[in-house]
Amino acid sequence: MTGTMSEPTLPPQQAFLAARLTLAGPDPGLRRTDGAWWPRSHDLGDELPALLIALNARWGGITRVTVDSGMWPVGPRRMTLAGRVVHLSRCGTAAGRHKICLLSYGIGRCDLLVVPPESPPDEARHLMDEARDTPSSINL
Repeated sequence: MTGTMSEPTLPPQQAFLAARLTLAGPDPGLRRTDGAWWPRSHDLGDELPALLIALNARWGGITRVTVDSGMWPVGPRRMTLAGRVVHLSRCGTAAGRHKICLLSYGIGRCDLLVVPPESPPDEARHLMDEARDTPSSINL
């Protein structure tokens, strides 16, 4: 299954709100987590486009995304964004269940904590704030 995404058209702030995303600042120190993402569902085909649009300014040109097969069991293997193919792969490790890894050629890697869609809003906001402010990994 292949999905197609159109050109990113949302202004950066609207894209962050649409994606329910929080990112750590551009700290030069080592981080295991670059922020957190709280998707609205477990449908990767529906959720990923808003995330990629929101990350475009900081990690433009994302070409590969790795997610956990337990959290995201179905969905496309690739998508097209602005004429660029984004390859999606799944792995099945317990350590990565609540993580998403996005790779941008020439720019680097973005690792985000994935807050489960069904999380209560207060808990989700707490996890997102902690992921933004804490340079180590967060355990769910």
